[in-house]
Amino acid sequence: MEVKGKVHEVSATQQVTESLKKRELILEYIENPQYPEYLKFEAIQDRCNLLDNVKVGDDIEVFFNLRGRPWTDKAGKKTYFNSLQLWKVNMLGAAGSSSAPEYAAPADISSAPDDDDLPF
Repeated sequence: MEVKGKVHEVSATQQVTESLKKRELILEYIENPQYPEYLKFEAIQDRCNLLDNVKVGDDIEVFFNLRGRPWTDKAGKKTYFNSLQLWKVNMLGAAGSSSAPEYAAPADISSAPDDDDLPF
């Protein structure tokens, strides 16, 4: 799955346990401009490095897997949790950068020879 949006927040890497580290990304997703959504993605283990160059305000595309698992509390009540685990990030544009595409400089055709050998 993938989604595009603007980076709202990037957390530092957290060492959750001795063998598990994670990092969170909050993405502002605007399907309806009147009601923006804030989606929390998590990067785990070696994927934490994917967020090293991501900054608040960047426009990015996030590729992720939807994960879900049950959890039973001490009273026996079962609850379900979902997480969005990112595995790839594409930069679409950096904050403050121009979104205009770059083009090659125009060619000077005024000094071109007059030999028109086109068949039509």
